[in-house]
Amino acid sequence: MRQLDDQDRRLLRFVQADALAPIGEVAERAGLSAAQATRRLDRMEAEGVIKGYGAVIQWQALGYALSVSLRVTLDKTVPSAFDDFLSAARDIPEVDEIQTFLGRVDVRLNVIARDMAHYQGIYRSRILALPHIADIEALMLVSEVKDSESLPL
Repeated sequence: MRQLDDQDRRLLRFVQADALAPIGEVAERAGLSAAQATRRLDRMEAEGVIKGYGAVIQWQALGYALSVSLRVTLDKTVPSAFDDFLSAARDIPEVDEIQTFLGRVDVRLNVIARDMAHYQGIYRSRILALPHIADIEALMLVSEVKDSESLPL
């Protein structure tokens, strides 16, 4: 992958701010022709700089009032612990984020739920049924101080 130049970064800033803006408008704001902007964006997509375009849905607007972050430590004496756990965790629809770490905590799951009763049901019937859990800690979201979908370009 080649280095991004200032025009690439400018294009990324505008597309990141409004992915639905017409290419002509993005190109004009970036100081390029529509053809130049299209070629550059196509190249950045092909190189994997741009992963895709999509909608960011606010889960609270769909009736999910709770977000709980679960820090999970796995039983690492089992060779397939990570693979088994991650495979099963992906199948829980209310798990909207999975991250793996090096250190005491192996995995972080983010679980969304409509209310506390819904969360308790998910936790008891699905989360605790996940394989190879050695320890689990729950952190309930109180407020989001910063939630940025954009990069400093």
